[in-house]
Amino acid sequence: MLELSHIFYSYKDFLALEDITFKFPAKSLTAIVGPNGAGKSTLLKAIAGLITPYKGKLKWKNEIKLAYLPQYSLLDRSFPLTVFDVVAMGLWQKIGIFGGLSHKGADEIHEALESVGLKGFEKRGLSELSGGQFQRLLFARMIVQDADFLLLDEPFAAVDEATTRDLLKLIQEWHCQGKSIMAVIHNLNLVRKYFPQTLLLAKKVVAFGETKAVLTTESLTETSLMGL
Repeated sequence: MLELSHIFYSYKDFLALEDITFKFPAKSLTAIVGPNGAGKSTLLKAIAGLITPYKGKLKWKNEIKLAYLPQYSLLDRSFPLTVFDVVAMGLWQKIGIFGGLSHKGADEIHEALESVGLKGFEKRGLSELSGGQFQRLLFARMIVQDADFLLLDEPFAAVDEATTRDLLKLIQEWHCQGKSIMAVIHNLNLVRKYFPQTLLLAKKVVAFGETKAVLTTESLTETSLMGL
């Protein structure tokens, strides 16, 4: 589905990605793991087209619809939008920025909010939501986007265990629907239990493949992740 060939990216003098080369299969569920500063978020941004590598190629086999969930800490919750407004943003690709919202679109928004446990929250402002509720809201927006390829950057950061379970269930459902998913995950126990494929990153690709084969004692010791 996606092929990265010798990708390099740097922030000024800091090399964030070095010679990243791998082929990402369609309909796969992959965790991206690695130490701090390994380039995990940078890789997602490059795939999402938010940054441009200074060297290398990124090639899609087919035209796809992509959705990107940034890190929770990077999002501004002070903006005066309602819960309904944020989820409606997921329909922009379908209706255009200046398009009107149809009854069908409104129904999709209500259904998405109900599926993440936010029924009745439509008129609430972002500042009124807890961390877990805000992350549920972002997942609702991804539901209405109905993308083929989902990029999730630390989707379980700043949320409680109940929210993590619910969001993991959604990810599993998306995978069963044939969507391709890449997610930056820090909890290796969750990776082992829920993600069949893992990319171990340390600026370079350390290992990529079946999770059990990637998360070995040797590879985790090499990347200073032993004990996580």
